[in-house]
Amino acid sequence: MIRDLRAFLNLGAASLAILSAPALAQEQTTPAEGTTTAATADPTDTAANTQDTPDNGEILVTARRRAETLQSVPIAVTAFTADKLEKIGAIDLTDIQNTTPNTTLKVSRGTNSTLSAFIRGVGQQDPVPGFEAGIGVYLDDVYLNRPQAAVLDIYDVERIEVLRGPQGTLYGRNTIGGAVKYVTKKLPSDVQLKVKGTYGSYNQADAIVSLSAPIGDMFKVGVAGARLSRDGFGENVNLGIDNYNKDLWATRGTIEFESPDTRLFVRLTGDYTHDTSNPRNGHRLIPGLLSGAPVLDDVFDTRAGLNVPKQDVQAGGLSMTANAELTDRLTLRSISAWRKDTSRTPIDFDALPAVDVDVPAIYRNEQTSQEFQLLYKSDKLNGLVGFYYLGAKASTVFDVLLFQQGAQLGFPTLNANTAGDVKTETSSIYGDFTYDFTPQLSLSLGGRYTWDERNAYVFKANKIGGLSSEFGGSAVVLGAPLTNFRGKANFKRFTPRASLSFKPTPDHMIYASYSEGFKGGGFDPRGSGASAPRPNPAVAPTYQQIYDYLSFDPETVKSYEIGWKGAVFDRRLTFALDGFYSDYNDVQVPGSAAQTVNGITTFIGITTNAAKARIKGVELEANAALARDFAGIGSLVSLAGTMGYIDAKYDRFIGPTGSDVSQFRVFQNTPKWTASGTLTGAVPVADGLFTANTTVSYRSLTHQFETASPFLDQPGYTLWDAGVTYAFGDTRQYSVGVYGRNLTDKKYNTSGYQYIRTDVAGNPVNIANQPVPNGPYVATLGREGIATAFYGNPRQVFASFSAKF
Repeated sequence: MIRDLRAFLNLGAASLAILSAPALAQEQTTPAEGTTTAATADPTDTAANTQDTPDNGEILVTARRRAETLQSVPIAVTAFTADKLEKIGAIDLTDIQNTTPNTTLKVSRGTNSTLSAFIRGVGQQDPVPGFEAGIGVYLDDVYLNRPQAAVLDIYDVERIEVLRGPQGTLYGRNTIGGAVKYVTKKLPSDVQLKVKGTYGSYNQADAIVSLSAPIGDMFKVGVAGARLSRDGFGENVNLGIDNYNKDLWATRGTIEFESPDTRLFVRLTGDYTHDTSNPRNGHRLIPGLLSGAPVLDDVFDTRAGLNVPKQDVQAGGLSMTANAELTDRLTLRSISAWRKDTSRTPIDFDALPAVDVDVPAIYRNEQTSQEFQLLYKSDKLNGLVGFYYLGAKASTVFDVLLFQQGAQLGFPTLNANTAGDVKTETSSIYGDFTYDFTPQLSLSLGGRYTWDERNAYVFKANKIGGLSSEFGGSAVVLGAPLTNFRGKANFKRFTPRASLSFKPTPDHMIYASYSEGFKGGGFDPRGSGASAPRPNPAVAPTYQQIYDYLSFDPETVKSYEIGWKGAVFDRRLTFALDGFYSDYNDVQVPGSAAQTVNGITTFIGITTNAAKARIKGVELEANAALARDFAGIGSLVSLAGTMGYIDAKYDRFIGPTGSDVSQFRVFQNTPKWTASGTLTGAVPVADGLFTANTTVSYRSLTHQFETASPFLDQPGYTLWDAGVTYAFGDTRQYSVGVYGRNLTDKKYNTSGYQYIRTDVAGNPVNIANQPVPNGPYVATLGREGIATAFYGNPRQVFASFSAKF
């Protein structure tokens, strides 16, 4: 850690020195009041003064790593400003999925902090190191390499952008489906204190405080802190503790420097989050096959017995962004970052007191990154070239406690232990430029070349004696390890992008684009080397056979998109319509299964590039101002809507037996239809503004895995949210609000586990392969049978008050 932190500080100091010299050598002149230079326009804060009103088409985004209006950028982007996030009562990053087309952002199984993200059918559900994300998540332009601690709570935020479609040119590897950008606020120029308090259902009690102040003419400092807590939605009736509770502390500190001529801007930020919520355990959907334990009435209740290790998630990092305006046309930008997180979590797959597929786990991640960009602007040509480096290490250790199954074999404390780490070194060079042939016609071309190196260590062994030493136990290895593997793989990839845009009028733009993306390859961190195929099963597999079995290649996507962004009726109606088609190749299919190895049925991972698919769809976002100034200046009635349609099908999917089973495979976490409608009304009252909004959102049938599941697949459902806010004071510096989420208290599952014997189409079958839609089911791992679900939040009502001094 010390070495990587020192490396971060050295990178930052070197970057600052490089940037400072040419910028401070410029003539000490101050731009005219009201003008903005590339240096003063902080790339992480280009929308600082925008208001998210329905008739405002000038929201600024940085989807192409430079500031552009939302309606003029030829990319499918959804933007949420701070004002909009406050008015809808958004709590964390997952709250924006319901009003973003073809997007799934959800809390992963087990904790409150791990993110599962999918956009346009592409993503990654398994958070184990070795599997790469399909959606890039960025905190102030710093890429978060792992999904742990990526469910970012919304505080001190300026805006959130969701970019749909491959972003491989400007954002690199693992943005094959898109990117999510979380942008924090730039510090104000005066002394400012902001406080916000919230209280609501399930004893939700949140407090957010931020304080900032200038120091002299060139420095500003700020600090923000958040305390977020809530009782559980349900109860662990076995352990007597809350289930789905929240207990989190977070803080962020910022120092900003701006030279007198405003040509140099430097921002140093540090953040830390500590989540000590209880384990988030699932709800059994079937009675225990061995114990006969009945299904609990409340879907948020559980009987899980595992509580080791104590649930604890810590995450934090440092970043420095520096902008130097070298000339009127050239700006040099540096982004340096170091981040680290550790998650300790007990995962009880069977959700019963019995030790039957109980998984204590620890995830550790650390990364250092450096990015340089040289931006160019002129009347006709605008763009940038850049270099990016990431060094990261992700490690994990987990036990799979199979005591009941082991007892049948004479090993009552059987433990299928997995440990290992993945070291990543990736670097890339890239460029992207837009040339305006005329004020109406523009061509953008870009490309990125990436070098990706993975070094993996995978250890897997059956143990007896209970918990491994990492969890306070003293288990010993039973027989030879199933896997004791070290491997290295190198990947290279060029990802181009091209778009042509045409503006027939100033209020309309039509564009067509082509882009590519890729998700890194690697080694299955849960794989069993002893299970590697070989001509003679009686002979131990060779290193190369194990290498080939555990490794998987990058997956790629080629996407074609056309779009139309426009405004009509004196900009009372703005819209963005796009259609896309993607070829999805070498699709990584991570799976897990029970397999008998050396006479013992154990848990193993199996990942292959087994599939090829095509994805096509349509997306629409629209915003209509139905009435303006009807009850005084500032009064407004608006209607916003989103719609996403996606048709995702596998053309080839090679199953475990070598046969093509594509007709039986589906896309996970990709509903065919997503839609939302938000009605907002605002009227001046006394010296303030009263705003009311209500949102109805819909998601169609959602599959949790590539195979349909009668237990876990969620049928289509509708959610209803609403909120009222009153902002008042001379500058409307005070506000009170009341918000309701999921007002109909809809019960809907978001994820789960399943180890039940099924046929190739996912239908439950007995040992004779006869259909048993209503049981009795056959367990494939453990003895109780596993069909365990996790659910979205129930109805919540909460009130908040905020003040700015």
